[in-house]
Amino acid sequence: MEAVTQTAAAPVIHIAGLGLAFEQDGRRTQVLQGLDLDVQPGEFVAIVGASGVGKSTLLRVLMDLAAPTSGTVRIAPDPAAERPMAMVFQDARLLPWRRVLANVAFGLEKTKLGKTERLQRAREALALVGLAEMADRWPHQLSGGQRQRVALARALAVRPSILLMDEPFSALDVQTRESLQDELVRIRRETGKTILFVTHDIDEAVYMADRVIALAGKPGEVRAARVIDVPRPRKRGSIRLNEIAQEVKADISSEPRLRGADFVI
Repeated sequence: MEAVTQTAAAPVIHIAGLGLAFEQDGRRTQVLQGLDLDVQPGEFVAIVGASGVGKSTLLRVLMDLAAPTSGTVRIAPDPAAERPMAMVFQDARLLPWRRVLANVAFGLEKTKLGKTERLQRAREALALVGLAEMADRWPHQLSGGQRQRVALARALAVRPSILLMDEPFSALDVQTRESLQDELVRIRRETGKTILFVTHDIDEAVYMADRVIALAGKPGEVRAARVIDVPRPRKRGSIRLNEIAQEVKADISSEPRLRGADFVI
């Protein structure tokens, strides 16, 4: 993956012709193929698609946890940010032997910040996600939604340019999930973070995102990219959001279109 200097016109993420394959038991499996995607600074982009289509794999490529076999990936983080990216997973992955504040500060321990500044930064991040009063609790004393808020605070504490989120709300009950969706929209509004959010929940994607990218097929490819032309604040379950959700579902289930001798990606 290549890092470049951000300019006013440059996307913060540029992906062109991305392919990824792996070998297992003498067989080659193509996971992603010909994937193109640009994400603009401050944009909230949701990636949707069925399980196994390569959504999480795409995030792993961006985090340098998986190496593409073809194509180009360029990251142009905000130069004012302290880190290019931070990741929030489906599982909060909190350290059970650390209190909440120490969990949030964990990602800052290899920086040049002193302990006092690290803890202050962690407290600010907890306040941002609405958990300032939970700083001294242990992870086992938190609900599932609260643990995910702590995971989000840990990612925000390192002050990344780009926030990558891999189905972070999928294991939560409906009420908690909707509450966290609203919290994330608020946090994005307050911080201006660029967010790339992976989910299999199309309603979640169209409610939160500026743009929804539909992946489908084996190997995974971009079937459509839809701008969510609904002003904020949005009303959950509105007629227009429901219409867009149905359009995205059709994008995912549609067959690839032909252009000349090749499939359009």
